[in-house]
Amino acid sequence: MLLLTLLAGCSSHKAPVSNKSPQEVRADIASLMPPYVSDKQGWAKDISTAFSAQDIDPSKENICAVLAVTEQESNFNVNAPIPGLGKIAWKEIDRRAGEVHIPAFVVHTALKINSPNGKSYSDRLDNVRSEKELSAIFDDFIGMVPMGQQLFGNLNPVHTGGPMQVSIAFAESKARGYPYKIDGTVRQEVFTRRGGVYFGIAHLLGYPTHYTEPLYRFVDYNAGFYASRNAAFQQQVHRLTGVPLALDGDVVSYSDTPGKTEMAVRKLGKRLDLSDSEISRDLKQGESIDFEQTPTWKQVFALADKTAGKPVPREMLPGIELNSPKITRNLTTAWFAQRVDQRRERCLSR
Repeated sequence: MLLLTLLAGCSSHKAPVSNKSPQEVRADIASLMPPYVSDKQGWAKDISTAFSAQDIDPSKENICAVLAVTEQESNFNVNAPIPGLGKIAWKEIDRRAGEVHIPAFVVHTALKINSPNGKSYSDRLDNVRSEKELSAIFDDFIGMVPMGQQLFGNLNPVHTGGPMQVSIAFAESKARGYPYKIDGTVRQEVFTRRGGVYFGIAHLLGYPTHYTEPLYRFVDYNAGFYASRNAAFQQQVHRLTGVPLALDGDVVSYSDTPGKTEMAVRKLGKRLDLSDSEISRDLKQGESIDFEQTPTWKQVFALADKTAGKPVPREMLPGIELNSPKITRNLTTAWFAQRVDQRRERCLSR
C-alpha cells in the first residue's frame, strides 16, 4: 500500500488536495508576491480560482512556480507594453504578404483605410503598444480590410499573450471547464488577468511528470510538454549511436517521414529487440507521460545505464535557442528556465 501511494504521488500533480480555505489560499498567494505588485488581492483571487477550478494543489511550491513565471513574463503587468511593437507588426505584415506574392505597397495602401474605431489601420499599427492591442487590430482587419482574409485568414500572428505569455492555441484547446463566462473569444480572454493566469497555470502545472526539480517544468513551459525529459532521451540515443541530434525534446514526427530522433533510435533496433514500427509507435507517445512506459523508453535507458555503469539522467536542460521578433538578444530555453527558477527560490524565501 505504501508503494502504491508513493507511485500515485509521483505520477500526479493533484495530490494531496489542500485543506486550506479559499481565504487562506489567497492570503498565502498575496504574501508570496514581490513587494512591488499592485492589487495583490485581485491577483490572489484569480490565481486561487485557477488552482481550485483545475484541482491543482495550491502548495507554496506551486504558488511560487506560478508567481515566478508571471514575474518573468510580464512583471505582473496584464497588458505589458513592448518596445518597437509597431515595427514588429509591419515586418510581420510584409513577410506574410511576400509569402502570398502580394506587393508590400498594395498592402500598405489597403491599410490606410479607417478601422472601426475611426483611426486608420496604419495609424493604429504605428502606435500599437501591447500584444492585446495588436491582436485586436489583426482581428479587425482580417475581416474588414481588402485582402485581409487572403493575407491572414484566421491566423492572427500574435501566438502568445497575457501575464503568463501562454500559448493562445493551448488556451483554446483547454477552454472546457473554464470557470468564467466568456463574452468574446478565448483569444481575448487570454489577454485578461483571470484568463491569462488560468491557462498559464494549466500549461505549467496541469500535467503529470516525474521531474526531480521545478526547473524542468519551466523548461517545458517554454519549449513544450516533456521537453526536458525527451531531451534526456535524445542525449542517450546520441551517446549510444554517435548520431548528432538537436537536444530539443522533439521526438514526435508529424509527417509520414520519420524524424532524426526516430532514425537514430532505429539504429539501435537490434540491440533493443524492437522493430522500426514498434519504435515509431512508441515515439508517438512523446508528448505524454505514457512514453516512459513504452519498450523504447525503457530499453534505451536500460542500455544507457548499463553502458555508463550507473543510472543516467532522465531529465536535462535542452539546447534550444529562443526565436521571436520580440527577442533582440541570443537567449535559450535554459536561460529562461534558470531565470524563472531563481525567481521561484526568492519567492519561497519570502
